[in-house]
Amino acid sequence: MTETRKTRVRFAPSPTGPLHIGGVRTALYNYLYARQHGGTFVLRIEDTDSGRFVPGAEQYIIEALAWCGITPDEGVEDGKVVESASEKHPYGPYRQSQRRSIYRKYAEQLVADGWAYYAFDTAEELAARRTECESRGQTFIYNQVSRKALRNSLTLSAEETQRLLSETTGWTIRFKMPENTVVAMDDLIRGHIEVNTDTLDDKVLWKRADELPTYHLANIVDDHLMEITEVIRGEEWLPSLPLHYMLYKAFGWQDSQPRFAHLSLLLKPSGQGKLSKRDGDKLGFPVFPLRWISPEGEVTRGYREDGYFPEAFINMLAFLGWNPGDEREILSLPELVDAFSLERVIKSGARFNPEKAKWYNREYLRMKSDAELAGLYVPVLEEHGVEAAPEYVQRAISVIKDRATFVADFWTAAPYLFVAPSEYTPKDVAKFWKEDNYGRLSAVRDRIAAYSGDWAVSAIAGYLEGWIKEAGWTLGGVMNCLRLTLTGSASGLGIAEIIYTIGLQEACARIDKALNTL
Repeated sequence: MTETRKTRVRFAPSPTGPLHIGGVRTALYNYLYARQHGGTFVLRIEDTDSGRFVPGAEQYIIEALAWCGITPDEGVEDGKVVESASEKHPYGPYRQSQRRSIYRKYAEQLVADGWAYYAFDTAEELAARRTECESRGQTFIYNQVSRKALRNSLTLSAEETQRLLSETTGWTIRFKMPENTVVAMDDLIRGHIEVNTDTLDDKVLWKRADELPTYHLANIVDDHLMEITEVIRGEEWLPSLPLHYMLYKAFGWQDSQPRFAHLSLLLKPSGQGKLSKRDGDKLGFPVFPLRWISPEGEVTRGYREDGYFPEAFINMLAFLGWNPGDEREILSLPELVDAFSLERVIKSGARFNPEKAKWYNREYLRMKSDAELAGLYVPVLEEHGVEAAPEYVQRAISVIKDRATFVADFWTAAPYLFVAPSEYTPKDVAKFWKEDNYGRLSAVRDRIAAYSGDWAVSAIAGYLEGWIKEAGWTLGGVMNCLRLTLTGSASGLGIAEIIYTIGLQEACARIDKALNTL
């Protein structure tokens, strides 16, 4: 690859189900790299595994990236994968199933050049070989040794090969891995790697049965034709890197070969093993960006529906395996673009911390204006049948936002700011409603009604606390009882915060109701 080539990276998921947050992180790192280098970020759908295709998965991927703000420059238009080449999208189509006519000629080229061969072994024959090897305590591998005794174009005559090619449909094209050859590779994250080909098998590249390539052939051909300059992908593809290097050599494409970077895995909160949906189900957190409804109707939660802000979600993901090299933890997407580098991506797995995810959302919530949060909170209020003036909602949020992690917490933290209590918690009534409370609360009610000082929480608090002390009463004895009348229980916000929000008239009305009820 020459230094003058414009940066082009791709995210190439398979539509086999919902997009895992590990996949979102891969897309994010590709996006950050492209933006930082003034390049192009391509979305390509790798759907060659037709047996695992899941309806709705492709659109889920597109919608998830859009929610995250990870916008492809190429491959998607108006929320759909581009299905044909055009002046605007010269490398299309971007769905591999629509590129199937491209791959066979490249597979046949490898056969003609001696880098691949036709294999006619049936699934039953290969299963028998595996069983035979296992009986001897060995593992069957289709490689440079075993292929010499199997049914393929290397062992059959030219006539028999042609007959099987024309009369059967179960054959494949396999890569002919050379014997005892060292494959020297360089990874932008992991450094220099060397592997001997004697440890590798002859992978299937193309299948006659469905006339589709496997991942190995398709991604190499597409990356070459789409002029991809860097392949940033998950660690699970690292074992395939020697084959991919060999394929570039076999095609004679070494000069245009992209550079590779393999990202570490996202680990369980325990640090033991890859993060899975089962971990989220067990520990109560999402592992998908959006809610997913399977074709069978199973519903799996998502970060969007759980109330996370996309910018908080992205910030959290970026730091799972990377850091900017300083003490900063809160970075917007443009700031991430400026700070990102593959040199600071770690080699070891990144342990997922669900509490840290909540911390990020809490921080982003506190950075938002009361007006913006009020707009986000209105739908929650509507779900509870509450209508409130925007100014009032903003005032309430200013009081409770520091106690919230999600917008929905505004309701769970203090519903009484929007709806007067209709009943009182029995255990709190038994504990705090004493015989002398009636007289005290009546006096407190009159003092609240007479307040004319600054309309600020601190001023209201000082006014009440000072008067209660002057009266010779304990703050706890009065405040707990007063809170019971205002909220329905003895727990919640401070009295001054509640009065500041609901106002003097509403506060007095609630005290009057409690005096008449209790």
